[in-house]
Amino acid sequence: MISSNDFRSGVSIVLDGSVWKVVEFLHVKPGKGSAFVRTKLKNVQNGNVVERTFRAGETVPQATLEKIVMQHTYKEGDEFVFMDMESYEENRLSAAQIGDRVKYLKEGMEANVVKWDEQVLEVELPNSVVLEVTQTDPGVKGDTATGGTKPATLETGATVMVPLFISQGEKIKIDTRNDTYLGRE
Repeated sequence: MISSNDFRSGVSIVLDGSVWKVVEFLHVKPGKGSAFVRTKLKNVQNGNVVERTFRAGETVPQATLEKIVMQHTYKEGDEFVFMDMESYEENRLSAAQIGDRVKYLKEGMEANVVKWDEQVLEVELPNSVVLEVTQTDPGVKGDTATGGTKPATLETGATVMVPLFISQGEKIKIDTRNDTYLGRE
């Protein structure tokens, strides 16, 4: 159990049988009446965001999340197969369980799989990945880093905007959190 006074951004709690992560919190002590905690909670399973108010000192169950390092070994049909790096057990996850970052997932990549009660909540990829550009318009002499951007398709099928001087076959570093180009490798 965790007290509402101990809420911080990133704390996970269990409400109505679901896991919620505290996104924002504000302790309020009005001039009259008792103190309360105003929070913004995000459902980890489906991404819904709600605002909820708790009395100061109210206790709620804290979610015990398990983070396991797993390696993506291969894709079979619509499922992605991950291997636990300690026990060598295989888990099959769908694209829906992985989320929108699935576009950066390539074989051999390690990721953190977050579980609660043996149920996969999310897959955390590294903040940046190095991928090869498989298709983009050719660069022209005179293209500069500040001249503009063009779309490029990566080896995993993801499309990102890159500077004009990037050409097909180059390896580039991409920020997986906001789909931006970070540089050449």
